[in-house]
Amino acid sequence: MSGPAVVSGEGVAFDLPRAGIGSRLVASIIDLVLQLMTLWLVTVVDAAAAGGSDDAAAAALLITEFVLIFGGYPIVCEWLTRGRTLGKLCLGLRAVRDDGGPIGFRHALVRGLSSLVLEKPGLTGGLTAAAGLITAAFSQQDKRIGDMLAGTFVLNERAGTNRAPVLYDWGIPPALQSWAAALDLTRFDDRLALAVRQFLTRAPMMTGDAQHALGSQLAAATCAVITPPPPPNLPAHVLLRVVLEERRRRIAPPPPFAAAPPWSGPGGPGPGPAPAPVPGPETPRTPGRFTPPS
Repeated sequence: MSGPAVVSGEGVAFDLPRAGIGSRLVASIIDLVLQLMTLWLVTVVDAAAAGGSDDAAAAALLITEFVLIFGGYPIVCEWLTRGRTLGKLCLGLRAVRDDGGPIGFRHALVRGLSSLVLEKPGLTGGLTAAAGLITAAFSQQDKRIGDMLAGTFVLNERAGTNRAPVLYDWGIPPALQSWAAALDLTRFDDRLALAVRQFLTRAPMMTGDAQHALGSQLAAATCAVITPPPPPNLPAHVLLRVVLEERRRRIAPPPPFAAAPPWSGPGGPGPGPAPAPVPGPETPRTPGRFTPPS
């Protein structure tokens, strides 16, 4: 099952397959078995340590441990591993944001609490768990209730992609090639590259003021993490295009390119594609003699 196109910071578009209900159910069963085993283990330890102590204190401790195991386990695991629990790791699944980016603590917290309260096991047990399965079955992206509340979905990383990567050829002007080759891009991370790429592809649809404001902001953030500094008075959109293309060139070998969006910064579209080269005159051939092709 294919999912939404996810675009990386280098302008690579992937059609990532969503995880189906079957694989998610198996991952949930693995997590549930681990949680039940952990709960049984801590219960045995508590019983051996407490002896004949107050029953109310023992019950309060058991409830606390239940919440930590069934609520804290998925929250901490998905937060630290960017969307994985042990069950998801076994099945090659990962929870990501709706835009394809890694989830943060807020997403993991919403997913974990909704799972504890509404779905796994839920306040009403089987009723809310069944509601979660029905929601995932009829959702366009196989989303359970927690996914809808957190703005996430689960993808199957082992299934690969459903289409080949598509890269935009931003191009580097000849006058800037020596500066681009000397750039230190070690601090130009994936998050900033993704923001720059999204700005460059969407800029033709923005107003002039929005282009200038966001472009200047991204250019300042880029200049803060690259060396050497750009040439004086270099337009923001040119700076961003050159840095992004140079980063892509260093990471991957030259693939077949898609045409970049026709935009040259605030003020309108840039020049069209270069004309095709005009073939020269054919070399005359002498009858009865072999003439090698030019």
